[in-house]
Amino acid sequence: MKRRDLIAAVTAAGVAVAAGLYRFTDLFVKHYPPTPYDDLLARLTDREEAAKLGAQMPGSFDLAGQSARLRSIFRNQDLAAAAHADIAAGHMVEVGGWVLPETVALLAVLAARV
Repeated sequence: MKRRDLIAAVTAAGVAVAAGLYRFTDLFVKHYPPTPYDDLLARLTDREEAAKLGAQMPGSFDLAGQSARLRSIFRNQDLAAAAHADIAAGHMVEVGGWVLPETVALLAVLAARV
C-alpha cells in the first residue's frame, strides 16, 4: 500500500465519521423531529429556549390560524424585519416578564406547542 492510498483512506474515514456525527447526533446541530411547522420554526435561533419562553404565554393558541398568520407575515419579510415592524406598530406582548414583539412571541408559543 502506498502512502497516498493510506492518506486517502484515513481522510475518507474521517469525512465519514464527521458526516455521521453531524447527521445522527446533536453534537454540531440540534436535530428536531419533523413537524408541519418546520418552515416557521427554522427561523428561530434557539428553538428550545423559545419553547421555554412560549410555555409561559397565558391563554389559548389557535395553532392552525396563528401558523397561517405567521406564514403570511414571513412571505414578504424575515424575522428581524417582522420584529421591527411590530415594534414600530406597537404590537408588543409581555411573556414571562419580557416585552417582546408579537411575531417573536407567536413563534415562541408555536415552538412550545409543537
